[in-house]
Amino acid sequence: MISPVEGSPLFIHPRKGPMSLKQVVADIRSYIEKDRNSRYKIVLGTDSQTSHRETMFVTAIIVHRVGKGALFYYARNRSKPLLDLRYRIYRETELSLSCMERLKEMGLVGLSADLPVEIHLDVGRRGETRKLIQEVVGWVTSVGYTAKIKPEAYAASAVADRFTK
Repeated sequence: MISPVEGSPLFIHPRKGPMSLKQVVADIRSYIEKDRNSRYKIVLGTDSQTSHRETMFVTAIIVHRVGKGALFYYARNRSKPLLDLRYRIYRETELSLSCMERLKEMGLVGLSADLPVEIHLDVGRRGETRKLIQEVVGWVTSVGYTAKIKPEAYAASAVADRFTK
């Protein structure tokens, strides 16, 4: 599959199957139109899993109807094995941010002027990733999005992680 950075990525909806990014945006529009009175937020996160053969990146897009559920889509992207943790975390962050930019280009932000966006980062205060928190959170906030880290980063650490295996 093509990564969210290149070309038109193929996303998967758990019940509807494969979808282009254009179809994802149309599906999100339809979801929001069904209940215009609710509050929504867009959440993106990417996780990765490395084996001796490859690194699998999974980017998740979640549309949260606050207090009333959510829907999500995910895209897989394979690369050669990336063993350097810092580089992998940077790549995860880059994939999430690039995917959000593609969604904006496709008209997602035009749905609602006050649609908050969160980028969930697969870093936390425990383990080796704690050294990277300031860098990747700074990167995300510098482009105008809210950054969340573990344990609040469910898009990366729960949803995307589930599909990296």
